[in-house]
Amino acid sequence: MILYPAIDLKDGKCVRLLRGDMDKATVFSNSPADQAMVFETSGFQWLHIVDLNGAFEGKPVNESAVKAILSRVKMPVQLGGGIRDIDMIATWLDAGISRVVLGTLALKNPVLVKEACRLFPGQIAVGIDAKGGKVAVNGWAEISDQPAVTLAKKFEDVGVAAIIYTDISKDGAMGGPNFDETVKLAEEITTPVIASGGISSIDDIKRYKELATMGIEGCILGRALYEGAIKADEALKLCA
Repeated sequence: MILYPAIDLKDGKCVRLLRGDMDKATVFSNSPADQAMVFETSGFQWLHIVDLNGAFEGKPVNESAVKAILSRVKMPVQLGGGIRDIDMIATWLDAGISRVVLGTLALKNPVLVKEACRLFPGQIAVGIDAKGGKVAVNGWAEISDQPAVTLAKKFEDVGVAAIIYTDISKDGAMGGPNFDETVKLAEEITTPVIASGGISSIDDIKRYKELATMGIEGCILGRALYEGAIKADEALKLCA
């Protein structure tokens, strides 16, 4: 079980949102690069970054903050938010990002996502954010009619490194994950699933670890890690 501490970037700062609402952002650090260093020295082996402004605007916005992080840490980084074409994918991979996460693009242009998987094998993940089981895009501002499972199945056997599944209603709320929907998705596909949204205690991580045989290979830690409800050393020891 791989643990991915999350750095969500809004206006150059490290924040956490409540259920994806940009107006309900809590700032946890004015220096995302310093925060990334804290995660690396704690022993985490991957970092998950989201350009929140970019997700809403459809283009990268927090480039300087991302590049500052890349200059400070050695661990691999996966990045999503505002990445809408092949050129931008290539630009970020050339800059040192290990894995690009495509969300809105996966719904609106799945052919391009498949082409990206061909061009950049092992370096493309698909982010599926859902509310009530339906896919949300453009920074969660738009809820589609597409069921999350249906979208995930479109990327079977094309080389997607992982499906990152987030239940928006749980994200940042500290109320526990939506285990049922996450497991339902994982059981329907062969692509590894990274669980996100609502992980608020060490018991939540334990349960996801127990579900690893169903295809859940990792989980993303956000607010609970920042607020101390989950201790980094305890979580890493559990998943070692």
